[in-house]
Amino acid sequence: MARKILIVDDDQKTRVLLKAYLEKNQYEVRLAHDGAAFLAEFQRYADELSLVILDVMLPDTDGFALCKIVRGRSNVPIIMLTASSDETDRVVGLELGADDYIAKPYSPRELLARIKAIHRRTGIDQVAPPRYYRFVGFTLDTVARTVLDPAGELVALTGLDFQLLRYFVEHPGDILDRNVLCEQTRGRDAGPLDRSLDVQISRLRLRLNDDGKQPLLIKTVRGAGYVFSADVNCLHA
Repeated sequence: MARKILIVDDDQKTRVLLKAYLEKNQYEVRLAHDGAAFLAEFQRYADELSLVILDVMLPDTDGFALCKIVRGRSNVPIIMLTASSDETDRVVGLELGADDYIAKPYSPRELLARIKAIHRRTGIDQVAPPRYYRFVGFTLDTVARTVLDPAGELVALTGLDFQLLRYFVEHPGDILDRNVLCEQTRGRDAGPLDRSLDVQISRLRLRLNDDGKQPLLIKTVRGAGYVFSADVNCLHA
């Protein structure tokens, strides 16, 4: 579903700020300055909207009336904005079908966090994970659970080796400590004398033709863990 948001607020500065900020975060934004303009936009885009943001105080109506109209026509999530600190406003809005409520003044970051939370709950921001990860000529296929080298030949990996490599390519550039890596591949922390992870990484380096003395792909970060340093490209199909 498209991440399209309709905002009604009678303050032009606020509208412009929110539009710029949300578009920067990959949302499509439609704006309205009063109730009439909002209803016209809502009528046009109702089936495409992933969220509606309603200011309570408007020159020709109020956000409560708009909330009631929206909820009578659609299940689209609604966030209400108000300058009032009165709890009654919040209760009324939620009873009319609003999903969340933010009191003014608020920061765009707080609003973005609320938007993301609603989109997660409604499944809008759930994206299928990539199937393929490509790095320095290698291709890891998460469905077939295979790795091909730059020549297209199958790389012989154990199940644990594949899990470890997959975790690395899913977190390129991140320093991953030993406990995290052991938890991901073995379901337990690494003990102080447990060298199995080091053996596994040495084996994985060998399979990837990564020089054990001066590795370019899986680098050791002394005292911290390991980092997968190659550039990784993701493909869904």
